Amino acid sequence: MPEQSLRNLFADLSSSLSEELITVLAENPQVRIERIASTGQCSKPGFWYDQDEHEWVVVLKGHARLLFEGEEEPITMRSGDHVLIPAHSRHRVEWTTPDGPTVWLAVFYSDSDKQT
Repeated sequence: MPEQSLRNLFADLSSSLSEELITVLAENPQVRIERIASTGQCSKPGFWYDQDEHEWVVVLKGHARLLFEGEEEPITMRSGDHVLIPAHSRHRVEWTTPDGPTVWLAVFYSDSDKQT
């Protein structure tokens, strides 16, 4: 049996990062789980995420605003709020808490019939 390693999702976080900190917590060919820490970072002007994978994301700490293409107003996410972003659903991060970390947990996965 592999040795178990206890870790904390809120450990090793700074209240000021020069860029988002992405840590892969677990992955296999079907799924990837990431902790994302933001301290005021947002998508660059004109940039839209357009991912091949579905993404389920939850804000564990802090606040964020996500804008989906075709929507006029971003959705505000607070601790505990989660959203499923279907593959190729264009979206962007409009804002994250600037004075402390926004901690996200993201689960990326593909449709089962498209796996190799």
